[in-house]
Amino acid sequence: MLAIEAENLSKKFGDFTAVDNISFKVEHGSIFAFLGPNGAGKSTTIKMLTTVLAPTSGKITLNGHDVLKDPNEVRKNFGIVFQDPSLDDDLTAYENMEIHGVLYHVPGNEMPKRIEQLLGFVELWDRKNDLVKTFSGGMKRRLEIARGLLHHPKVLFMDEPTIGLDPQTRNHIWSYILKMNKDEGTTIFFTTHYMDEADKVAKEIAIIDNGKIVAQGTSAQLKEKTKANSLEDAFIELTGHEIRHEEAAPNQRMRMMRRMRR
Repeated sequence: MLAIEAENLSKKFGDFTAVDNISFKVEHGSIFAFLGPNGAGKSTTIKMLTTVLAPTSGKITLNGHDVLKDPNEVRKNFGIVFQDPSLDDDLTAYENMEIHGVLYHVPGNEMPKRIEQLLGFVELWDRKNDLVKTFSGGMKRRLEIARGLLHHPKVLFMDEPTIGLDPQTRNHIWSYILKMNKDEGTTIFFTTHYMDEADKVAKEIAIIDNGKIVAQGTSAQLKEKTKANSLEDAFIELTGHEIRHEEAAPNQRMRMMRRMRR
Protein backbone atom coordinates (compact mmCIF):
# COMPACT_ATOMS: atom_id res chain seq x y z
CA MET A 1 0.00 0.00 0.00
CA LEU A 2 1.16 3.52 -0.76
CA ALA A 3 1.89 5.78 2.19
CA ILE A 4 1.01 8.95 0.25
CA GLU A 5 -0.61 9.54 -3.10
CA ALA A 6 -1.32 12.99 -4.53
CA GLU A 7 -3.26 13.24 -7.78
CA ASN A 8 -3.56 16.47 -9.79
CA LEU A 9 -3.17 18.53 -6.64
CA SER A 10 -3.61 22.30 -6.90
CA LYS A 11 -3.97 25.19 -4.47
CA LYS A 12 -4.92 28.74 -5.44
CA PHE A 13 -5.03 31.86 -3.32
CA GLY A 14 -7.15 34.23 -5.37
CA ASP A 15 -5.39 34.66 -8.70
CA PHE A 16 -2.14 33.15 -7.40
CA THR A 17 -1.49 29.43 -7.95
CA ALA A 18 0.82 28.16 -5.21
CA VAL A 19 0.63 24.48 -6.23
CA ASP A 20 -0.18 23.69 -9.84
CA ASN A 21 -1.58 20.24 -10.70
CA ILE A 22 1.12 18.08 -9.14
CA SER A 23 1.03 14.30 -8.74
CA PHE A 24 3.39 11.98 -6.86
CA LYS A 25 3.45 8.72 -4.90
CA VAL A 26 5.42 7.73 -1.81
CA GLU A 27 5.92 4.05 -1.03
CA HIS A 28 5.29 2.76 2.48
CA GLY A 29 8.51 2.76 4.50
CA SER A 30 10.29 5.02 2.03
CA ILE A 31 12.29 8.19 2.68
CA PHE A 32 11.03 10.89 0.31
CA ALA A 33 12.67 14.31 -0.10
CA PHE A 34 10.53 17.19 -1.38
CA LEU A 35 12.90 19.90 -2.52
CA GLY A 36 12.45 23.36 -3.96
CA PRO A 37 13.53 27.00 -3.71
CA ASN A 38 11.83 29.37 -1.28
CA GLY A 39 8.26 30.04 -2.40
CA ALA A 40 8.16 27.00 -4.69
CA GLY A 41 5.11 25.43 -3.03
CA LYS A 42 6.69 23.02 -0.55
CA SER A 43 5.03 24.30 2.62
CA THR A 44 1.66 24.71 0.91
CA THR A 45 1.85 21.09 -0.26
CA ILE A 46 2.71 19.84 3.23
CA LYS A 47 -0.23 21.81 4.67
CA MET A 48 -2.56 20.09 2.21
CA LEU A 49 -1.09 16.66 2.96
CA THR A 50 -1.55 17.23 6.70
CA THR A 51 -5.15 18.59 6.54
CA VAL A 52 -4.21 22.17 7.46
CA LEU A 53 -5.22 23.48 4.02
CA ALA A 54 -7.90 22.13 1.71
CA PRO A 55 -6.75 21.77 -1.90
CA THR A 56 -8.47 23.80 -4.58
CA SER A 57 -8.61 20.64 -6.68
CA GLY A 58 -7.14 17.17 -6.73
CA LYS A 59 -7.07 14.17 -4.41
CA ILE A 60 -4.80 13.06 -1.58
CA THR A 61 -4.72 9.72 0.22
CA LEU A 62 -2.54 9.03 3.23
CA ASN A 63 -2.11 5.44 4.36
CA GLY A 64 -5.25 4.57 2.42
CA HIS A 65 -7.41 7.36 3.88
CA ASP A 66 -8.84 10.23 1.86
CA VAL A 67 -7.49 13.48 3.33
CA LEU A 68 -10.62 15.47 2.44
CA LYS A 69 -13.24 12.86 3.33
CA ASP A 70 -11.66 11.44 6.49
CA PRO A 71 -9.31 14.08 7.96
CA ASN A 72 -9.60 12.87 11.55
CA GLU A 73 -8.46 9.37 10.62
CA VAL A 74 -5.68 10.84 8.50
CA ARG A 75 -4.36 12.85 11.47
CA LYS A 76 -4.02 9.67 13.51
CA ASN A 77 -1.68 8.29 10.88
CA PHE A 78 0.95 11.02 10.70
CA GLY A 79 3.33 12.98 12.90
CA ILE A 80 4.88 16.30 11.99
CA VAL A 81 8.00 18.26 12.86
CA PHE A 82 7.42 21.87 11.88
CA GLN A 83 10.03 24.16 10.40
CA ASP A 84 9.45 26.77 13.12
CA PRO A 85 9.88 25.87 16.79
CA SER A 86 6.59 24.59 18.23
CA LEU A 87 7.49 23.48 21.75
CA ASP A 88 6.23 25.25 24.88
CA ASP A 89 9.41 26.64 26.41
CA ASP A 90 7.76 27.14 29.80
CA LEU A 91 6.96 23.44 30.17
CA THR A 92 9.29 20.52 30.78
CA ALA A 93 10.23 18.02 28.11
CA TYR A 94 7.93 15.46 29.73
CA GLU A 95 5.01 17.92 29.88
CA ASN A 96 5.41 18.78 26.18
CA MET A 97 5.20 15.07 25.40
CA GLU A 98 2.13 14.60 27.64
CA ILE A 99 0.19 17.41 25.97
CA HIS A 100 0.88 15.92 22.55
CA GLY A 101 -0.24 12.52 23.80
CA VAL A 102 -3.55 13.95 25.01
CA LEU A 103 -4.15 15.74 21.70
CA TYR A 104 -3.54 12.51 19.78
CA HIS A 105 -5.53 10.36 22.23
CA VAL A 106 -2.63 8.14 23.27
CA PRO A 107 -4.09 5.77 25.93
CA GLY A 108 -3.18 6.87 29.43
CA ASN A 109 -1.84 3.46 30.40
CA GLU A 110 0.53 3.48 27.42
CA MET A 111 1.69 7.08 27.55
CA PRO A 112 4.32 6.96 30.35
CA LYS A 113 6.08 3.95 28.86
CA ARG A 114 6.02 5.44 25.36
CA ILE A 115 7.34 8.81 26.58
CA GLU A 116 10.17 7.12 28.47
CA GLN A 117 11.03 5.02 25.42
CA LEU A 118 11.14 7.97 23.04
CA LEU A 119 12.96 10.38 25.35
CA GLY A 120 15.50 7.62 25.90
CA PHE A 121 15.69 7.10 22.15
CA VAL A 122 16.67 10.75 21.61
CA GLU A 123 18.87 10.77 24.73
CA LEU A 124 16.74 13.26 26.68
CA TRP A 125 15.30 11.03 29.42
CA ASP A 126 17.72 12.46 31.97
CA ARG A 127 16.43 15.96 31.09
CA LYS A 128 12.74 15.04 31.20
CA ASN A 129 11.96 17.37 34.11
CA ASP A 130 13.94 20.34 32.80
CA LEU A 131 12.22 23.33 31.22
CA VAL A 132 12.55 23.37 27.45
CA LYS A 133 13.77 26.99 27.62
CA THR A 134 17.05 25.59 28.99
CA PHE A 135 17.60 23.30 25.99
CA SER A 136 19.95 23.90 23.08
CA GLY A 137 18.60 24.04 19.53
CA GLY A 138 19.65 20.48 18.84
CA MET A 139 17.99 19.20 22.00
CA LYS A 140 14.75 20.95 21.09
CA ARG A 141 14.82 19.42 17.62
CA ARG A 142 15.33 15.95 19.09
CA LEU A 143 12.43 16.55 21.47
CA GLU A 144 10.20 17.63 18.57
CA ILE A 145 11.06 14.44 16.71
CA ALA A 146 10.29 12.33 19.79
CA ARG A 147 6.99 14.15 20.21
CA GLY A 148 6.06 13.59 16.57
CA LEU A 149 6.54 9.83 17.06
CA LEU A 150 4.56 9.51 20.30
CA HIS A 151 1.36 8.18 18.71
CA HIS A 152 3.11 5.64 16.43
CA PRO A 153 2.53 7.54 13.15
CA LYS A 154 2.72 5.67 9.89
CA VAL A 155 4.11 8.78 8.19
CA LEU A 156 6.41 11.44 9.65
CA PHE A 157 6.47 14.85 7.94
CA MET A 158 9.51 17.00 8.62
CA ASP A 159 9.73 20.55 7.27
CA GLU A 160 13.40 21.63 7.43
CA PRO A 161 14.10 19.41 10.47
CA THR A 162 17.77 20.39 10.84
CA ILE A 163 17.63 24.07 9.85
CA GLY A 164 20.21 26.17 11.69
CA LEU A 165 21.91 23.21 13.39
CA ASP A 166 25.63 22.45 13.36
CA PRO A 167 26.88 19.45 11.32
CA GLN A 168 27.38 17.28 14.40
CA THR A 169 23.81 17.82 15.62
CA ARG A 170 22.40 17.34 12.11
CA ASN A 171 24.22 14.01 11.83
CA HIS A 172 23.01 12.98 15.29
CA ILE A 173 19.38 13.74 14.45
CA TRP A 174 19.52 11.91 11.12
CA SER A 175 20.93 8.84 12.82
CA TYR A 176 17.77 8.73 14.97
CA ILE A 177 15.48 9.24 11.99
CA LEU A 178 17.14 6.50 9.93
CA LYS A 179 17.02 4.06 12.84
CA MET A 180 13.31 4.78 13.32
CA ASN A 181 12.67 4.29 9.60
CA LYS A 182 14.47 0.95 9.72
CA ASP A 183 13.09 -0.34 13.04
CA GLU A 184 9.48 0.85 12.79
CA GLY A 185 9.02 1.14 9.02
CA THR A 186 7.90 4.75 9.37
CA THR A 187 7.59 6.61 6.09
CA ILE A 188 9.61 9.84 6.09
CA PHE A 189 8.55 12.85 4.01
CA PHE A 190 10.92 15.79 4.46
CA THR A 191 11.97 19.11 3.01
CA THR A 192 15.46 20.55 3.31
CA HIS A 193 17.79 23.09 1.78
CA TYR A 194 20.77 20.91 2.70
CA MET A 195 21.29 18.97 -0.51
CA ASP A 196 23.77 16.61 1.14
CA GLU A 197 20.99 15.37 3.45
CA ALA A 198 18.71 14.51 0.55
CA ASP A 199 21.59 12.98 -1.37
CA LYS A 200 22.53 10.66 1.50
CA VAL A 201 19.17 9.52 2.88
CA ALA A 202 16.36 9.95 0.34
CA LYS A 203 15.29 6.94 -1.69
CA GLU A 204 13.41 9.27 -4.02
CA ILE A 205 13.40 13.02 -4.57
CA ALA A 206 10.81 15.34 -6.10
CA ILE A 207 11.80 18.91 -7.01
CA ILE A 208 9.07 21.53 -7.11
CA ASP A 209 9.45 25.01 -8.60
CA ASN A 210 6.82 27.67 -9.22
CA GLY A 211 4.18 25.24 -8.00
CA LYS A 212 5.06 22.47 -10.46
CA ILE A 213 7.13 19.31 -10.03
CA VAL A 214 9.99 19.79 -12.48
CA ALA A 215 11.81 16.51 -11.84
CA GLN A 216 11.51 13.33 -9.80
CA GLY A 217 13.73 10.31 -9.26
CA THR A 218 16.69 9.11 -7.27
CA SER A 219 19.63 11.44 -6.64
CA ALA A 220 21.64 9.52 -9.22
CA GLN A 221 18.88 9.86 -11.81
CA LEU A 222 18.56 13.61 -11.24
CA LYS A 223 22.32 14.08 -11.57
CA GLU A 224 22.37 11.99 -14.73
CA LYS A 225 19.44 13.94 -16.20
CA THR A 226 21.19 17.29 -15.69
CA LYS A 227 24.76 16.06 -16.33
CA ALA A 228 25.64 17.43 -12.88
CA ASN A 229 28.35 16.26 -10.50
CA SER A 230 26.31 16.87 -7.36
CA LEU A 231 22.67 17.02 -6.31
CA GLU A 232 23.09 20.72 -5.53
CA ASP A 233 24.29 21.38 -9.07
CA ALA A 234 21.38 19.34 -10.44
CA PHE A 235 18.96 21.30 -8.26
CA ILE A 236 20.27 24.65 -9.53
CA GLU A 237 20.22 23.40 -13.11
CA LEU A 238 16.54 22.48 -12.72
CA THR A 239 15.39 25.54 -10.78
CA GLY A 240 17.76 28.29 -11.94
CA HIS A 241 20.11 30.74 -10.19
CA GLU A 242 17.54 33.38 -9.22
CA ILE A 243 17.21 34.10 -5.48
CA ARG A 244 13.67 33.40 -4.27
CA HIS A 245 11.47 34.92 -1.59
CA GLU A 246 9.96 32.97 1.29
CA GLU A 247 6.42 31.61 1.07
CA ALA A 248 3.89 33.42 3.21
CA ALA A 249 3.02 30.90 5.92
CA PRO A 250 0.51 31.12 8.78
CA ASN A 251 1.33 29.47 12.10
CA GLN A 252 0.88 25.81 11.16
CA ARG A 253 1.19 24.42 14.66
CA MET A 254 -1.53 26.60 16.18
CA ARG A 255 -3.90 25.78 13.34
CA MET A 256 -3.26 22.09 13.82
CA MET A 257 -3.81 22.39 17.59
CA ARG A 258 -7.20 24.02 17.04
CA ARG A 259 -8.21 21.28 14.60
CA MET A 260 -7.18 18.51 16.99
CA ARG A 261 -9.37 19.98 19.76
CA ARG A 262 -12.50 19.74 17.60
